[in-house]
Amino acid sequence: MSRIGKLPIEIPKGVKISFSDSVLSVHGPNGNLSRQIMSNISLTISDSVIVVARCEETNSARSAHGLTRTLINNMVVGVTKGFQTNLEINGVGYRAEVKGTELVLSLGYSHPVNFLIPDGISIEVEKMTKLSVKGFDKELVGQTAAKIRSFRSPEPYKGKGIKYADETILRKAGKTGKK
Repeated sequence: MSRIGKLPIEIPKGVKISFSDSVLSVHGPNGNLSRQIMSNISLTISDSVIVVARCEETNSARSAHGLTRTLINNMVVGVTKGFQTNLEINGVGYRAEVKGTELVLSLGYSHPVNFLIPDGISIEVEKMTKLSVKGFDKELVGQTAAKIRSFRSPEPYKGKGIKYADETILRKAGKTGKK
């Protein structure tokens, strides 16, 4: 039995769960999420707990057991608390600002980089070099942060670029002069 998969998921107050035709829908104060559940996984929904179980003992069912439980838990946490990823911009003249539904990044290119902010995501800019990506869908928050980071990945010599706030950049030693 999967150690993660057998843990029950607590349903907080204010969250409504509906399950029909192998589609799980979670409605909460922050938003609504739905996900297709695999056919070899069964859900038992009571008043305040969801229990995820396997219908069969195949390799695919065993591997999907813990994954399905974690995805459902992320949905419940997302519609109640939400998720946040922090990014930092390092480099002289590198900055960011939000204009309407676009994030405008100045990253040392000859042109500004315009990024259209997806629905369900909010981006806050602090001090022009710190970004905060927030939303209720964990996958969308992570994908948006990764896309923003990909515009100028941190380089290993000076560390210039966009990095996650908790990321450490391994620095390389530069070339030394002739002796």
